[in-house]
Amino acid sequence: MSCDSKDNRKKNGDEALCWKTLSSKTILHHRVMDFVEKDEQASDGLTGKYVAIRTRDWVIAVPVHEGRFVMVRQWRHGMEGITVEFPGGVKESDETPEEGAARELLEETGYRAGRITVIGRCNPNPAIYGNTITFVLAEDLTATNELHTDEDEFVEPVELPVEEVIERFGDGEFCNAFVGTGIALYLKNRGK
Repeated sequence: MSCDSKDNRKKNGDEALCWKTLSSKTILHHRVMDFVEKDEQASDGLTGKYVAIRTRDWVIAVPVHEGRFVMVRQWRHGMEGITVEFPGGVKESDETPEEGAARELLEETGYRAGRITVIGRCNPNPAIYGNTITFVLAEDLTATNELHTDEDEFVEPVELPVEEVIERFGDGEFCNAFVGTGIALYLKNRGK
């Protein structure tokens, strides 16, 4: 539910939950995101300063090849460690989520998808992020045996049995929450 429409607030009876943005300004710009400070007002008149992160939408492919997930191992600067994740990244402004996920899959794993299906959309953390992540199921994969990663992107593609990834999620290198979301959406849509 979005609080940006008075009709929507009235229809859903959520006026008491919605806040109004009085002003906003970018306090830090980075090549992948902006940190925005917002002065906001609650329905009871309470005001406060809040920070939101503005970034482009993301796409994540959940690739399945012969009963295995195709994933990537890579270094993550935030946690200063290696994770095993589904391939994904920032959606370019001129592409659909399906095109973006197919591009990321090809760049990071060397696999081309014959079939791409959107299996869900979510927000990474609505408390601070304003973007959407689109998850797609990538099937009918063909190996090109070529990676096309960014200059500062070092990845190792791996294929792991679906059940092993489900079992290992939440431990060690399988700690990225988006992997859990991808697994949940895969299980929800499996067989459809």
